Amino acid sequence: QVLLEESGGESVQAGGSLRLSCAASGTILSLGRMAWYRQGPENRRELVASITGGGTTTYADSVKDRFTVSRDNVELTVTLQMNSLKPEDTGTYYCNALARPVKGSSWTEFWGQGTPVTVSS
Repeated sequence: QVLLEESGGESVQAGGSLRLSCAASGTILSLGRMAWYRQGPENRRELVASITGGGTTTYADSVKDRFTVSRDNVELTVTLQMNSLKPEDTGTYYCNALARPVKGSSWTEFWGQGTPVTVSS
């Protein structure tokens, strides 16, 4: 199967920056859309940013112009550069990916374990 491992989450002051990374490993035939979600104190998981294999990106309105998502299709990684962080960005950030593990398999959604981000005012 496909494993997603996140790193980079930590505690920072408001206005600071963090860079989250997610590496995909395991049996991967094709890796499609990759995304970052976050789950805040309300326990609601929301899409933060996504990027297709071709590089098309989407962002939540709340992070536009502050966050940048990118991917490396050779290293099978996706990165989220977060600038001008705000307390409301606090939460656990999850890496998400659509992948086909083996030939003939269907596209399947996979999740990482999450990495915590805390932004203090």
